[in-house]
Amino acid sequence: MSTTFYSNGKLFIAGEYLVLDGADAFALPTKFGQDLVIENSEDKQIEWKSYDYDKHLWFEETISFDEVIKGLDSQIDTVKSTLVNILHEAYILNPKFIDNATGYKVSTHLSFPKNWGLGTSSTLINNIAQWTEINAFTLLKNSFGGSGYDIACAQNNTPVLYRIKDNFVKQVEFNPDFKEHIYFVYLNKKQNSKSAIFSYNNHKNNHLADRVAENNKITNAILHAKTLKDFASAVQKHEIHLSKVLEMQTIKEAIFPDFNGVIKSLGAWGGDFVMVVAKENPKDYFFNKGYETILTYEEMIL
Repeated sequence: MSTTFYSNGKLFIAGEYLVLDGADAFALPTKFGQDLVIENSEDKQIEWKSYDYDKHLWFEETISFDEVIKGLDSQIDTVKSTLVNILHEAYILNPKFIDNATGYKVSTHLSFPKNWGLGTSSTLINNIAQWTEINAFTLLKNSFGGSGYDIACAQNNTPVLYRIKDNFVKQVEFNPDFKEHIYFVYLNKKQNSKSAIFSYNNHKNNHLADRVAENNKITNAILHAKTLKDFASAVQKHEIHLSKVLEMQTIKEAIFPDFNGVIKSLGAWGGDFVMVVAKENPKDYFFNKGYETILTYEEMIL
């Protein structure tokens, strides 16, 4: 007998970084995600296997119940230490899954390449929270940190508006007529969310309340845009606004200045996926620049 849990991946469309200081975040769950399969076993240990989208085994480890109970005092972040830390925090919140068990065989399966940045960690945390019957937002806060918008996507099959205060999640409608003009391009570069957040905290300044208010106004315009022109304009405003907050060039200025359309960073700036808004199919442009992973809205978004 096995039990399977599943969580959606995510794309952060608007409100990145400022979400940490109370701004509205607009995010979309993806058709890609990760599952977690649990089987009972023996020997007071967890035999763990993690598979990439192509069924390649990328992580395998045996973790004793003792390690879960005590946690690992590791100075170096490894896949094992990160996993044990998550399980240890889950144990603190609900010890029953260890105290009342004899052992487990656990396997995880991604439906997207793990370097895409669609939520390898957040889908894992949400799946572990489902398995251990605890609050996923609390588990995220106690283990990884971050705003929690990705947990909102993991748990919902519709677009969401999210606020960090009380982990407020609102399902919203976003199904624009112009979605065939929205594409997602992978930049072949994995971004570290933790280091991006650290950089943001060093750059934000005293105008935070104004910047959060401006973010919310633009995010609302993105969410409710009726035409492609309005949507593109609001997306561009968002990029310019955040570029001032972060004191960084936009991704279009930095890499794609000659592109005829709007390009927006999603989540941590400088890597993972960007959203492209263009009248003409931009695949040739990005192919010629060496970016071969280009998904339509229909292919990417749930």
